[in-house]
Amino acid sequence: MRYRNTWVNATITNTELIAKNVVKIQLTPENGAKKFTVGSHIDVSFLINGVTEIRSYSLVGQYNPKEPYSIAIKRLPSSRGGSNYMWSLKKGSQIKISQPTNHFELKHNASDYLLIAGGIGITPLLGMAEQLHSKKDINLRMLYLGRNEEEMPFAEHLKTLLGDRLELHYSDESGYYDIGKLNSIANNQTQIYLCGPLLLMNSVRKIWEASPFENAHLHFETFGTTGLFSPQNFTVKIPRFNKEFVVGENQTLLQVLEENNLEIMYDCKKGECGLCQVDILEYKGDIDHRDLFFSEEEKSKNLKMCACVSRVANGHVVIDTAYRSNI
Repeated sequence: MRYRNTWVNATITNTELIAKNVVKIQLTPENGAKKFTVGSHIDVSFLINGVTEIRSYSLVGQYNPKEPYSIAIKRLPSSRGGSNYMWSLKKGSQIKISQPTNHFELKHNASDYLLIAGGIGITPLLGMAEQLHSKKDINLRMLYLGRNEEEMPFAEHLKTLLGDRLELHYSDESGYYDIGKLNSIANNQTQIYLCGPLLLMNSVRKIWEASPFENAHLHFETFGTTGLFSPQNFTVKIPRFNKEFVVGENQTLLQVLEENNLEIMYDCKKGECGLCQVDILEYKGDIDHRDLFFSEEEKSKNLKMCACVSRVANGHVVIDTAYRSNI
């Protein structure tokens, strides 16, 4: 119940380890790489345990008609199979991909930019940095956060590109970055582009929304992969249909509902659009809100959750959906 991608076959033309646990994959569609703008992503379709899965990956860098697409994938211990599958690809492997889509478009009418990347969140921001750095009439800064330098791809390239406009922060050496400093390095004109783990993104949003600056100046991209708790099995109960299911640690609530013929509206599958929200009637444990649709205040009330990404830790949840079939 979402838009349908137009899928094309693509060939893996090269793979390269570019940082600890990060592989860069170059791929060429059978009909050639299409022009894209920085911030764009492609969807990749593949089978895991006989079930079709779709993952989104940012296109790295800027469009070059003489080069294939490039994506970078971090190997994730809590992966539901996506990163493991992508890491298994070799030169010559065939996959199905979508055409490039951009929901993270860079606006060029500003004079002040702050790019904030957390770990693998650097992938959509690299092309933005490359595109903006040579403009003489703007103020550009980048904040790149990670555990340590060996796990942060493109760090050396960015040092050369941006010089003192780049701030690298390693949590293993200096602890977690103080997001509260955001107000002192931004102003009313600053356009912030943000991509990284959910905890970082929620922290930045909370600070920015409480600041005197325009909320519309904060732009972010997320692929719904992280949460505050490690993925674990949980039980979901739906009294309206007298149904009870177990959501496995490598499944989403949305997947389980669909597999059991309980239709639910959805679109992005990244926790951004809110179409797949369900009502929480009761719960035990912790609701692990992994979306960027609900505000922090709404999440604290635990009245709704996004079925595509959010989970339950150490308990169960009782929900109702908008679906009204008499199955």
